Parts: sequence; structure tokens; C-alpha cells
Amino acid sequence: MKLRCLAVDDEPLALGLITSFITQTPFLDLVGGYDNAIEALRVLHSDTKVDVLFLDIQMSDLTGIELARILDSKPGSEKPLIVFTTAYDQFAIEGYKVNAIDYLLKPYNYEEFLRAATKAQSMLDKPRSSASHIPANPNETPEYIFLKVEYQLVKVLLNDIRYIEGLKDYVKVHLTSKAHPILSLTSLKSMEEKLPEKSFMRIHRSYIVNLDKIDSVTKTSIQIQGDQLTISENYREFFHQKIKSGL
Repeated sequence: MKLRCLAVDDEPLALGLITSFITQTPFLDLVGGYDNAIEALRVLHSDTKVDVLFLDIQMSDLTGIELARILDSKPGSEKPLIVFTTAYDQFAIEGYKVNAIDYLLKPYNYEEFLRAATKAQSMLDKPRSSASHIPANPNETPEYIFLKVEYQLVKVLLNDIRYIEGLKDYVKVHLTSKAHPILSLTSLKSMEEKLPEKSFMRIHRSYIVNLDKIDSVTKTSIQIQGDQLTISENYREFFHQKIKSGL
């Protein structure tokens, strides 16, 4: 099945390039090309189905970032995947915050465009969420989740997670298999809701731990594969009760 694409860029040459790249790519279908974000927004608010939005950032009236924020706040219907196209690399972090899947820095070639389009195709073959594995049986324990890491979804095995550290809008996921944690744009509360209660537990406003990975426990802290983490007073009683009951 072809992906339906919309292209938005206020530079005629840039718009012509991106639309020509879309039309020559076998698995893409061009819905339309627009030189301003307001016209594109009208199309996106209609019944027209759009799978992927190739979107310039620096535009008058309404910027690409602003359009992405409007789409991100829209409830209900599926939103298109966004690939930003811009001449300014300082917008990469902003693009990440509004869930862009990739970032094409002008001038880009067809190979770079195709890489972004292929990533979109791959992501649309998966469930569209940051943690996408849902057990068929509600009593079944999931084996993995998908986390948004930079501009892709990364499969993370639950038994590979040692603990998760909250950092404002991000989390650090500390893994047994990697020397350095992976960084994902999500909240600790969201992670807590997605992880199975049998194996994972909040012990601090900043930490969720994999109970199977704990090496030792004191009244106020745990050791988990070389790292010492504090058990805050708010979680202490419940944590120790769970430990004493054999998890």
C-alpha cells in the first residue's frame, strides 16, 4: 500500500524538489504540495487521509513547528508522521519535541530523502505509540516495549531494563546490555503505566526499578547491578511490604 504524502515549503524550488522526490518513489503517493502551512492545515483538517507530512520549518504566517504543535494537540484521529525539511539544524530538538520522525537538512539529496521515507514506511507497519506491545491475553506479561529514541522507535526487552530514571520531559533507561542508558522523550509516569506491576516498581519520584535486577536492599536504598538508588520515604513502606511478601 502506498503512503499518502503532503509536502509544504514556501520556497518554490524546494517544494518542487520534494514533490518530485515523492512522485518518483514507488511506495509514496503525492496528495498535494503547498507553499504555506495554513493551506496545508485546511487539507489536514478535512477528510483527506495523509500518512506522511514533509514540512518546512521556517515559513511566514504559520511555521512548521507551529503546525506540528496544532496537529499534536488534535484529539482523536490518527496524525500524519512528520519529516521536517529545513536549512537550520538548530531546530532539530524542537522537531523532536513535536514528534517528528526525521529531519532533512537542506540541501538534501534523494538518498537522504529515501532514507526518511523508508523510516516512515517502517514505522507505519508498527503500532503508532511509544510503547506498542499489547498482550493478546490481558493476563500475559509483555516481553518488550517500543520507545521513541531520537527519530525512531526502538524495541527494548523488559528483562534487559535495570531501572528507569526520570529527567523532566525525558527518561533514561538503564539497560543490562548497554554501557550507557538510552534517552526517550516520555515521562516517568507514562512509563510506570506501561510496565507490568509484577516486575517493575516506583521507589522514588525519579526511579522505577526492575525488581528482578535488585541485588540487595537496606531500609533507605537498593543496590542494582552496581548502582545505589534511594528509596524515598513516600514509597518506602509499600516497597518493603512487597519485598517481604516475595514480590
